[in-house]
Amino acid sequence: MMGAREWPALTAQAAQEQLCAPGALFEFTVQQINGAPVRVWKNGPQILPDLLEAAKAHGDRDFMVLNDERVSFDAFRRATAHLAEALLARGVEPGDRVAIAMRNLPEFPIAYFAITAIGAIVVPLNAWWTGPELDYAIRDSGARTLICDAARWQVLAGQAIACDALVCRATPGAAPERLEDLIGAPNDWATLSPRPLPEIHIAPDDPATLFYTSGTTGKPKGALGTHRSSMSNVLSTAYAGAFAALRRGEPVPEPEPRASLLPIPLFHVTACNARMLSSVHVGHKTVLMDKWDPLEALQLIEREQITHTGGVPAIAWSLIEHPRRKEFDLSSLTGVAYGGAPAAPELVRLIAEDLNCEPGTGWGMTETSGTVTRHDGEDYLNRPDSCGPPVPVAELKIMSLDGETELPAGQSGELWARGPMVVREYWNRPDATAETFKEGWVRTGDVARLDEEGFCYIVDRAKDVIIRGGENIYPVEIENRLYEHAAIVDAAVAAIPHRTLGEEPAALVTLASGAQADEAELQAFVREALASFKTPVLVHIHDGPLPRNASGKILKTEVRRILAELAATRASA
Repeated sequence: MMGAREWPALTAQAAQEQLCAPGALFEFTVQQINGAPVRVWKNGPQILPDLLEAAKAHGDRDFMVLNDERVSFDAFRRATAHLAEALLARGVEPGDRVAIAMRNLPEFPIAYFAITAIGAIVVPLNAWWTGPELDYAIRDSGARTLICDAARWQVLAGQAIACDALVCRATPGAAPERLEDLIGAPNDWATLSPRPLPEIHIAPDDPATLFYTSGTTGKPKGALGTHRSSMSNVLSTAYAGAFAALRRGEPVPEPEPRASLLPIPLFHVTACNARMLSSVHVGHKTVLMDKWDPLEALQLIEREQITHTGGVPAIAWSLIEHPRRKEFDLSSLTGVAYGGAPAAPELVRLIAEDLNCEPGTGWGMTETSGTVTRHDGEDYLNRPDSCGPPVPVAELKIMSLDGETELPAGQSGELWARGPMVVREYWNRPDATAETFKEGWVRTGDVARLDEEGFCYIVDRAKDVIIRGGENIYPVEIENRLYEHAAIVDAAVAAIPHRTLGEEPAALVTLASGAQADEAELQAFVREALASFKTPVLVHIHDGPLPRNASGKILKTEVRRILAELAATRASA
């Protein structure tokens, strides 16, 4: 893993210049996209069907593994071509929307690539949604066809679905039409006849994806991405590994297949664009999990010789703290990475020292199709409160909260991002589009700062800032302090109302297994490091993990509701 040699061997700027030099793999240029100058990768695959052609080179190597199902890259390529033909035969045309609603199944990448191979727009839907929520997105997107699993079809029972449906893993007669009747079951795909992809002209900036935002406040919005915005993740992921190697004085590693354990949902941009697309490009094996179970994960890491896993910080904690971890051979594991939530500096250290793995994180959002910053290895160990520098094709700037003034390094303001990964617009939401997207930049809604080397530090969500008697309090600052306490594995801070001050901070925390701490102790711990007005007036020990959405982000609306109820109960006592 990480060596003991002097670090860093190269400055961040020197490492990027070497990797992005003329003629190098990560060379980039500037193009006008929607009237704005945007850095774009000069090399690498440009449209999603390019990845399908790359899959041919991986042959019979495992692509997707789920329980006793093993799908090779060749079988994946065959099934995708067959489904693409079937969708065309059903009347799906370029620009049409086709929705996917299913848990992590091998059918997901087949549907994703078949849809985009014919120039249609794939609409991955949150498999945790209720029937009305799924129906809302189907209608909002104007989906012509829905491809779903049997469980989602049951969830949709009673909804007047406004499109036709193909259902996988349903018993005969339980659905109007089964996907298996068109392409067979996963273990049959290797026997399908090889076919070329349909000849459809697709350009890099044609629309390809419609991912719906997390919907932590209000109804979700569809973020319309392009082939280029999705594909930017392929070289961004490869660049991160090369950058970390140069920083520690090692040669840039040759791309080589690895085995990844994927417990996070494919309907989210991180798993889909940043993980799945890179796996197709390089030839990684992806082992799927329906839901996170740390004991099952330990068994899979040993059995499948998993090299990389992660998703959200809670996954890493549960591996480290599992009482049976020492029973399993985890020597194949070399990297644990996550995003979607801040992590305690202690977790970063434990990944390196306890698991002997390279820790990694990054930052992105639905509106950026995935990766904008990456933070790996020694860089992450030395800056555990940062989400890393932007990848070379991304640009970051910090603006005043009114959006009028760019701020210098070290000052906190709203984070704006620009690059080929930024989506085109919100679907059928011109007002929201005009408010969020400005001349190629996306206003992220995150409060952040940049240091002198360009490393980004997320301070908080702009809408989550607590204003106590005129003083701005950033919850992440308090959460980071709470994470430093040995007993805490999860923490969320939000505002509760106050009659005269307006708002005050309160905290919801989860303790490590067997650990003990009470409210007074945790309040004193915060007060030792932060101004007294930042000390939570209420600290509640939560039983179980904190409420999160499918992408791993803490649901602050739910946290606020829980804390408000607790505050009201305490006030009336």
